[in-house]
Amino acid sequence: MNKLTHLDEQGKARMVEIGGKAETRRVAIAEGRIAMSGEALAAIRNGAVPKGDVLAAARIGGIMAAKKTAELIPLCHPLPLDAVTVDFAIEQGAVKVTASASLSGKTGVEMEALTATSVALLTIYDMAKAIDKAMVIGGVRLIEKRGGKSGDWKAAG
Repeated sequence: MNKLTHLDEQGKARMVEIGGKAETRRVAIAEGRIAMSGEALAAIRNGAVPKGDVLAAARIGGIMAAKKTAELIPLCHPLPLDAVTVDFAIEQGAVKVTASASLSGKTGVEMEALTATSVALLTIYDMAKAIDKAMVIGGVRLIEKRGGKSGDWKAAG
């Protein structure tokens, strides 16, 4: 087993030292879904949710969350993101969220993409919960990452 990078010699949590690492272009893409009733999905699609434009609010929420990842996830480095995108696809009984984060830097942006996806999904729930409290968030996962020492990676399926 490799040495755990977030623990020091005494087993205490620490932030990983990245000072000596080379800067590379890094991109991460994550996705997730929120399943809901046909009524809630139609209201989102038609802009008929009483709280307003659900997807616009979720996009802004996701972008804001990516920028605050280091404040939310212990031991994450604060990163100067170059770009964050949050996109939506209306599916059968669900909204799919896909978020990407990118930068040129010394550490990856996987957590930023996952955080953007998660908060966008939570924002959809918050905006539409008056219509459907039984919505289910799931399938949040990293689907691709590019750059860095470990190279490129894509999820199967």
